[in-house]
Amino acid sequence: MLFGFANVYVNHNDRQIYMGVINLSNNGSQESFWENFHGPNTGYIEEQYELYTEDPDAVDPSLKEMFDEHGAPVWMEAGAERTTSNGVAAPSEQDIAKVTSAYKLVEAIRRHGHLEADIYAVGGKERYSELLDPATYNLTEQDLEAIPANWVWPDSPVNLKNALQVVKTLKERYAGTISFEYDHVNNEEERQWLQDKVDTGSFIVSLSNEEKKQLLNRLLDVEGFENFLAKTFVGQKRFSIEGLDIMVPMLEHIIQSSYSDETEHIMMGMAHRGRLNVLAHILGKPYDKIFSEFHHSPDKELVPSEGSMGINYGWTGDVKYHFGARREIKKGEQHSTRVTLAHNPSHLEFVNPVVQGFTRAAQDDRSQAGLPQHHPDRAFGITIHGDAAFIGEGVVAETLNMSDLPGYRAGGTIHVIANNLVGFTTDREHGRSTRYASDLAKGFEIPVVHVNADDPIACLSAAALAYEYRIKFHKDFLIDLVGYRRYGHNEMDEPRATQPHLYKEIDEHSTAATIYQERLQQEGVIKEEDFKEMKVKGENKLRELYQNMKENETAEPEAQKLPKAVENTLEEIETAVDFKRLKALNEGMLKRPEGFNGFKKLEKILQRRSKMLDDGGKVDWATAEALAFASILEDGLPIRLTGQDSERGTFAHRHMVLHDVETGETYNPLHGLEQANASFAIHNSPLSEAGVLGFEYGYSVQAPDSLVLWEAQFGDFANAGQVIFDQFVAAGRAKWGEKTSMVFLLPHGYEGQGPEHSSARLERFLQLAAENNWTVANVTSAAQYFHLLRRQAAISGKEEARPLVLMTPKSLLRNQRIADPGERFSEGKFNTITRQPGLSENKEKVKTLLIGSGKIMVEIEDATEKAEGQNFDSIAGVRVEQIYPFPDQRLKEIMDEYPNLEELVWVQEEPQNMGSWYFVEGILHRLLNKGQIHRYVGRPHRASPSVGEPNIHKTEQKRIINEALMMSKGGDSSERN
Repeated sequence: MLFGFANVYVNHNDRQIYMGVINLSNNGSQESFWENFHGPNTGYIEEQYELYTEDPDAVDPSLKEMFDEHGAPVWMEAGAERTTSNGVAAPSEQDIAKVTSAYKLVEAIRRHGHLEADIYAVGGKERYSELLDPATYNLTEQDLEAIPANWVWPDSPVNLKNALQVVKTLKERYAGTISFEYDHVNNEEERQWLQDKVDTGSFIVSLSNEEKKQLLNRLLDVEGFENFLAKTFVGQKRFSIEGLDIMVPMLEHIIQSSYSDETEHIMMGMAHRGRLNVLAHILGKPYDKIFSEFHHSPDKELVPSEGSMGINYGWTGDVKYHFGARREIKKGEQHSTRVTLAHNPSHLEFVNPVVQGFTRAAQDDRSQAGLPQHHPDRAFGITIHGDAAFIGEGVVAETLNMSDLPGYRAGGTIHVIANNLVGFTTDREHGRSTRYASDLAKGFEIPVVHVNADDPIACLSAAALAYEYRIKFHKDFLIDLVGYRRYGHNEMDEPRATQPHLYKEIDEHSTAATIYQERLQQEGVIKEEDFKEMKVKGENKLRELYQNMKENETAEPEAQKLPKAVENTLEEIETAVDFKRLKALNEGMLKRPEGFNGFKKLEKILQRRSKMLDDGGKVDWATAEALAFASILEDGLPIRLTGQDSERGTFAHRHMVLHDVETGETYNPLHGLEQANASFAIHNSPLSEAGVLGFEYGYSVQAPDSLVLWEAQFGDFANAGQVIFDQFVAAGRAKWGEKTSMVFLLPHGYEGQGPEHSSARLERFLQLAAENNWTVANVTSAAQYFHLLRRQAAISGKEEARPLVLMTPKSLLRNQRIADPGERFSEGKFNTITRQPGLSENKEKVKTLLIGSGKIMVEIEDATEKAEGQNFDSIAGVRVEQIYPFPDQRLKEIMDEYPNLEELVWVQEEPQNMGSWYFVEGILHRLLNKGQIHRYVGRPHRASPSVGEPNIHKTEQKRIINEALMMSKGGDSSERN
């Protein structure tokens, strides 16, 4: 009840009547007795007295005793009647309005207290909101003093007398150096839990005097490290943490809290700001190792500190503020927690989904058949964002959207916005359309805490609340850590040119350590000389470490060589599967649970697979994939496949998740496979590329003994994830030593569907290809796909591991020309080059060797079969199934089989400036013997990948095929387009 009328009672021992917190005396006249009742209480008394006059026993005995002794309330005797339309006594409208307004004010403080909060260490304007002003609700201090506290704050955790004290107390709770936004959280249990925590202040961290000294000492460690770097390595970039120093103790507090919960992994991601300090103080990277990375001279001979684990960096390396690290923290003999800071390029927020993938992979148990068992308490993620990047980069929203999806849920991530008020040189009002950098998170119902970075206790309390919320609800939580940036974006910038007023204030502002020590001095915890001694001790420690470093005497540093395992061509890997085993797996996938009501039309299609391995039968693409997955699971390797519509397949070919037409329940044939010895996960992804790609990349790195696949709805949709391909997949091994055997399935082929659904931009992956960083393939048979998937599974978790970028078919999915008989699966392995059917077998007559890749070669095969009366004796052909690493030695061997070979002709359906031509042109040129030439057949140079009119596409496609089969020596076919 709003007014708490049920609190009326009589204490018979001292003859005092209580109503809420009102203390009434029995002494004095009737008038003085009744004048103690006012506001809504008068209405309640009137109502009860009316009942009393009708039947004295109808009211509470204590009220009956009161009316027996004092009679009617004096205002009723005086004729001051206030009744409802039903004749029942009621409080005055004015009294009700005051209490209702007070209640609204109290709720406004909880909801909007952040608008007046003291959360800005610098750069904050005067914080006032009409929503928190009593005058907005027609209330004065006198009005608030007249209202009992428990009418507007029932169950208050502190002893308050009136509503004015309630307002002041709640403003301290909600509008101090820490403030809250959680009204957007729709789950009532979560919202009430958060309100109780803030109302009671139970989340506030309480430190002993010794712990306060330790905290001050840590702040000095953070500050002193930055100062030493600034003085020792003048003008070098370090992306200082200064202004957000408390972030390091906050991270330590979260990590320490996780020990008691026996967390196995803590996955962290952050951009540059403060990274070196986090590496030193959270990951345990030795100071002298960091110092050595500032030198242009070779690294020093250094030994990692106890508990620190280095990461094997790649052979080309990266700048020091991009590297990650790992640290094993032991708790006794039985338990340890591994803290991992992910490597991160300058593309800032793109590490977020990678960290989410790390975390989910660490949580999943993939050892049993069926779906992986998800254990969210095994690991959790911490991501540190920049204020400008969090609101500015779309990958943030993509990642937040995955936070509660079944296939991507990671049990709650703790987000920290390292809010330094400026994005490089861009002010807040130019960088976002929202009040706070954190406002994006509210759309995903993530609780937000804003906290002043100059108040260490408030910051640690925010961290404690975030961790406790994550543990209880397994959902994301965001801390907006509002500080500043003491220097420019990097230490070579001059921020006073673009933010003069802000930096005038920063220049005059004390550091976090200085502010905290002043507070501790006031509390009598330390003396000023203690603070000075702590500073000097820290400075001496760093100086001594630096002076004792020893340099390797090497004249010129050299880049490291490619690891031997990476040079491996993978051609020797055996991938065939015994025929009986294939048949058993195929039969197992066609079984259904008892009572399962499948879609009849679909089941009829799937049952055709039962005869594909019989004599005369042929295995199509979808069945080949299913057999590859089943055999890999039987071998004990887990599989994870995601993508937009991957459960069914964009082109309705996979049908890996079946739906009961009666109940809507689902069944995955690979989950019911008796032979499976590992988990199989398949998920339709959200409509995202960059976020999902980053997640799956992170998953594959953290779970190297798994086959992780991502499928694009159409191949060119991978464009939206180009940063992940460029910075992580293609270069991660060379830069950071980060291994993955992830597979990318990119539907590709020119079929008249227009510019956006033709090309997977094969040329971009070939442009990025070097140092065996991945395999790029465009296969044209089901058996080739089967063997390639099994080859990829075979290298998972090994030094030979590398990603696979595969151009996959669309219309060819149902083309019998790419289907293969069963023996192709039970024998052989993946072939990087295959012979083109339908062309010359007379090696003496061959003058032209036609070379191509993918669908165009299948169409040429079809054309040769239908070309009645045509003679192709002078043309032989090969299909390059693996474009990178290019099988040049194998192609040279084939060329040497034709003694009268005059020309190599590369044919492709992509425009000349796209596809494979520019990649293979130089390779083909090097393979030519004296007198031989090479040339191109295909579309001319174009800005757009494809025409938009289907009929024009057909005309172009026909011309390419005819020119490839009826070519004359010399010339460039593009000249005739």
